[in-house]
Amino acid sequence: MSSVSAPRYLTRFQCLAETCEDTCCAGLVVPVSEARWGILRGLVAGGPDAALVEGLVVPDPGSGTGAEAAYVTKREDGNCSFLDERKLCSLHRKYGEVALPDACAMFPRVATRRGGRLEVTGSFGCPEVVRLCLLAEDALEQVPVDASIVARPEVARALEGEDAWMVHAERVRDVALSILERREFPFASRLFMLGELARRLGPFYFRGTEMFREEGAATLLTQTLAMFEVPETLAALHVAVSGVSLPGGPWAGICGTVLRARLGAVGSERFAGWARAVLASHGGPQASPEEVWARYGARRARLEPVLGERVEQYFRHHAMNHWLRHPFTDAPSVLDYVFKLVLRAAVLRWALFGHPTVVALCEREDLQPTEEARAQLDAAAVECFQLSAKHLEQSSELHALAQGLSGGAGPDSLPRMLVLLQGL
Repeated sequence: MSSVSAPRYLTRFQCLAETCEDTCCAGLVVPVSEARWGILRGLVAGGPDAALVEGLVVPDPGSGTGAEAAYVTKREDGNCSFLDERKLCSLHRKYGEVALPDACAMFPRVATRRGGRLEVTGSFGCPEVVRLCLLAEDALEQVPVDASIVARPEVARALEGEDAWMVHAERVRDVALSILERREFPFASRLFMLGELARRLGPFYFRGTEMFREEGAATLLTQTLAMFEVPETLAALHVAVSGVSLPGGPWAGICGTVLRARLGAVGSERFAGWARAVLASHGGPQASPEEVWARYGARRARLEPVLGERVEQYFRHHAMNHWLRHPFTDAPSVLDYVFKLVLRAAVLRWALFGHPTVVALCEREDLQPTEEARAQLDAAAVECFQLSAKHLEQSSELHALAQGLSGGAGPDSLPRMLVLLQGL
């Protein structure tokens, strides 16, 4: 077995089962591989559950034989058809872990094989993962772990390839993570630094690049990455972005658009209640973007002097986990990946400062950095980040909006990113 590593928060993870506020058995499509479908059929063969399994696990006509031969149907309420009245998996209860599809056995862990190593990260679709990742200072420290943390290492995704895009990916990611760790700079400045790094890499380092066939491309990559490890370079970029001041109305309008677009597309009552409360706190449909921006600015001015470091930790940990969880090599370019990361952060910040609990904190005349205030803020953050991850961050609406805003991750993407940074 190759070496296995994970962020420290995963070593503390334990499924909350029926006490979880948002079961993973709701709202998600569960694929079933040909192999797991056969195992499940074998387990129930000749018994009372055989007909049930045949009716609730149905062929996936879009995938055919292979990795996703079938999927588990859902009830009208969006819950998995095998979820029992105690909010537990009836298959697992009767037949054990072996009966579960790979997605269920692995969740919320995501395993990725990089060369001779196995990296494990957590999905923010799980509230407990969000809690552990956002709230502990040491949550993102990478530590060696026992292979047993991965239920089925054989289904780990392998990030391999001999092309330059894949060969140099780990070096690029390491520099990006080091930038996110530079806490002497505001979070918005760090995102701008990532954007500038991506812009400079753009002409020669992208998916499908053949520039590295030419002499000098590898050296240019090394030099570019090294530049962003120099404190003076980062300080200069911080000064540059700090001097930019744009109207905040467009930022507020973009964030509201994302949430409204998903409100009618998601069946989760929990998500709908949260989204409506956030939208209402920002003034509802009658409020102009400028009025929303003014509300946001007033709340931010009230909260950040008291609990700003806590908010910064949420967003730093979210961004770092995103780089670990979602390989940037899935994107067409580093700039496309960074632009979408910034858009996600903007929507999250807007939603957090529209959460009713945060609004109430900002309205308190005696607001102090007490354990009670921090606990309330933490709870609101966990809800915002988890619901966003489950219902917003990978949605087609967000990706389409990002594509339109960025201009296709072309040369104008970085100036356009400045609009998204206004609220961060």
